[in-house]
Amino acid sequence: MPTEILMPALSPTMEEGTLAKWLVKEGDTVSSGDLLAEIETDKATMEFEAVDEGVIGKILVEAGCEGVKVNTPIAVLLEEGESADDIGEASSGASAPSSDKADAAPKATEEAAPAPKSTGPIPAPKDDKGGRIFASPLARRIAKDKGLDLSQIKGSGPKGRIVKADVLDAKPSAAPAKDDAKPAAAPAGGGGGAMPAGPSTDAVLKMYEGRDFEEVKLDGMRKTIAARLTEAKQTIPHFYLRRDIKLDALMKFRSQLNKQLEARGVKLSVNDFIIKASALALQAVPDANAVWAGDRVLKLKPSDVAVAVAIEGGLFTPVLKDADMKSLSALSAEMKDLAARARDRKLAPHEYQGGSFAISNLGMFGIDNFDAVINPPHGGILAVGSGVKKPIVNADGEIEVATIMSVTLSVDHRVIDGALGAQLLEQIVQNLENPMMMLA
Repeated sequence: MPTEILMPALSPTMEEGTLAKWLVKEGDTVSSGDLLAEIETDKATMEFEAVDEGVIGKILVEAGCEGVKVNTPIAVLLEEGESADDIGEASSGASAPSSDKADAAPKATEEAAPAPKSTGPIPAPKDDKGGRIFASPLARRIAKDKGLDLSQIKGSGPKGRIVKADVLDAKPSAAPAKDDAKPAAAPAGGGGGAMPAGPSTDAVLKMYEGRDFEEVKLDGMRKTIAARLTEAKQTIPHFYLRRDIKLDALMKFRSQLNKQLEARGVKLSVNDFIIKASALALQAVPDANAVWAGDRVLKLKPSDVAVAVAIEGGLFTPVLKDADMKSLSALSAEMKDLAARARDRKLAPHEYQGGSFAISNLGMFGIDNFDAVINPPHGGILAVGSGVKKPIVNADGEIEVATIMSVTLSVDHRVIDGALGAQLLEQIVQNLENPMMMLA
């Protein structure tokens, strides 16, 4: 019988993705290992291979469709001797899911039983007049809370289905007044209501009505960055530790090493030394080599250091595992490889997930200092500024010119207390101001 090809889970945390491109078409014969499609997760574009052999009988999800949930049927594979007539109504009824992420989540308060697998969209309820209203459960709940009439809202989901975004963007005029004598509800004050994330889309569009602008559609990466960093600032109790680091010894040492390594084609960057210094510091202060795990703290034994890499439209944080045990030249080569593949969005999930500590360096952009946002579940992140020549007072009380780099350590107070964070930062400073120590 025909076999459904399901949307794959390309990482442990993937819940949905974008079917970026089909590499086959209906009627094509495929074998195990053949490439079927390109799938975009929030971080990377990955190729999806066929597991079985057969003929592509029907493509259920078109290229470019976003928000396709894991295990959603995306195509039907026919075995030898089967034809398109063998594809049942169940498979042909499968459609691309809406972008409403809550649609697939089970609700304890809903009485309706889940639909059988591959039986198509769940039938929408009828309104008071007996007409069908196709809307997701979350959209119906939001509409009820806002007092909106679903029959007055145009759906943007598959087959006109009303999804969460349609209800959130609906204008107040779409909701019939239930009681003309009742005044409009006032905004929630200090009574415990949730603080709105910001003005609605309609409100912002109206604010800039008549001005020239371009709407930029949010891709999966931008949505994920927005969600994770909002979560980080709302839920992680950040505190910040700042230090100035004298780089003159490191710059001299780096220059000597690069001359000796030139024949091997190796050129060490200041960032390579910062990675090594941080990795060794996590070993020297093991209690700070930790992550927040909901109801407990996990203390890691290896030094797995993540490094922020800017790419078009967002950023990656590839992880250099066991960074304390690798030479500077090995770290440099691995970082260059990870950064290059990050910019091409070719990193595998295991290469940018995990780690206990991160580094974000904006010094090459001329930034003197800044505060970085912790990437959960990391316990901290080091924000690195540029090295600038400044007058300082040396140990003999004399004024001299030195190259000073400002760093800020953002710390999760649930994982690391102030004194412990200070010890970690002190160790990083000592490693960078005395670079020979990192080779001992």
